[in-house]
Amino acid sequence: MLGVLRRKAASGSVCGKSLYKLKPLVSTQRACSAMPEEITHFTRRFGSVRTFCNLPFAGSTTSLMPKREVLGILQRDVNLKIWSRTFSSNAEGDIVEAVVPFMGESISDGTLATFLKKPGDRVEVDEPIAQVETDKVTIDVNSPEAGVIQKFIAKEGDTVEPGTKVAIISKSGEGVTHVAPSDDKSEKAPPPPSPPAEEKKEKPAPKIETTPVMEKPKGSPPPPPKPSASEPQLPPKERERRVPMTRLRKRVATRLKDSQNTFALLTTFNEVDMTNLMKLRSDYKDAFLEKHGVKLGLMSGFVKAAISALQKQPIVNAVIDGDDIIYRDYIDISIAVGTPKGLVVPVLRNAEYMNFAEVEKGINTLAKKANDGTISIDEMAGGTFTISNGGVYGSLLSTPIINPPQSAILGMHSIVNRPMVVGGNIVPRPMMYFALTYDHRLIDGREAVFFLRRIKDVVEDPRRLLLDV
Repeated sequence: MLGVLRRKAASGSVCGKSLYKLKPLVSTQRACSAMPEEITHFTRRFGSVRTFCNLPFAGSTTSLMPKREVLGILQRDVNLKIWSRTFSSNAEGDIVEAVVPFMGESISDGTLATFLKKPGDRVEVDEPIAQVETDKVTIDVNSPEAGVIQKFIAKEGDTVEPGTKVAIISKSGEGVTHVAPSDDKSEKAPPPPSPPAEEKKEKPAPKIETTPVMEKPKGSPPPPPKPSASEPQLPPKERERRVPMTRLRKRVATRLKDSQNTFALLTTFNEVDMTNLMKLRSDYKDAFLEKHGVKLGLMSGFVKAAISALQKQPIVNAVIDGDDIIYRDYIDISIAVGTPKGLVVPVLRNAEYMNFAEVEKGINTLAKKANDGTISIDEMAGGTFTISNGGVYGSLLSTPIINPPQSAILGMHSIVNRPMVVGGNIVPRPMMYFALTYDHRLIDGREAVFFLRRIKDVVEDPRRLLLDV
């Protein structure tokens, strides 16, 4: 009887009355009988059935009600979750997908820059298989499980968002086919067949008698005209290359141009005698390295000097926001780092509470991450003041551009021995030019000059930091 009912249900010919009138053929008592209660059944996959019915055990009652009433009862009793799932032919979950991870609050998408693996390669858990380039950093797409890459879903150059599927990975390695290089697959197409020869020959044109014309003797062709001196000589096109800009380069270009268009940029210069700071490093570099495990450099001295100057001139640490000025009672120093992929600016948080060793460790850690491409978005967000050291590349003098939304940037340059007058005598001194570019809408020339003077005083006499004078 149950088999008959199943066949009728499958054919969509379920009738409420017929089920209601059904009675059990055997009225004997069962070992496991149902409690006298109302049982409601409904099936999915039969969209044409509008009435739900049940086949109760002996001693139970039946009920017939529309589908919407059944769902209403279920929703009152429990939290009903309606969902659908695409079933895979692999019931054991052998296939996993590698997707683009979350890239940060301010980043909505990125460009799939390159694949680090190929289809058929073996990967381990959390092993990078691709890289996504964003406006700020490069993010790795890692394998969620150990296995073999079956195929790539996305292509290099595609714009991807967090959650976009990049690759399909088989944990067992079954069904993986190694893809041969594209050069091996391409085959030269056979040349097109030559057009058939014309069977019919053109009829000879009728001869027309004309008077003979005397031809002039042909001379040598005239030489080509020489280009004028004012005409530019353009290089041939085959010697040029067109390469699309990376996202990081486009972002840097946009921000720098916005800085020029928004700020009233003005740069003031000064020079500093590096003798005492270099002597301090030379005297204590071994003891510093032995105790703190990091080398003592000149950058930490300028960071500490800039912090002291920002505390004495808080307007340089402020920023314009609409019609208001925001004074920031914390100092986050951004350090400009040049990498092969572009300029990044990691941030030293709460630098006013750091000592020399903490500053050196922080700079070294951030610079290493920037060059390795492992720096995160959070490590570059914010910043109240930027220091750029172009002297490591040999720059003698420059006018740096403000990093929005900051209001000033300090530019360091190379150290050059120059003749200086000291105590009435001309002596060689290691000198450095340094510059401050500031937003003249907010910072006046007086504050900018006092700011550089404070940096000069501290660098030339680091003892001022101990005495706070």
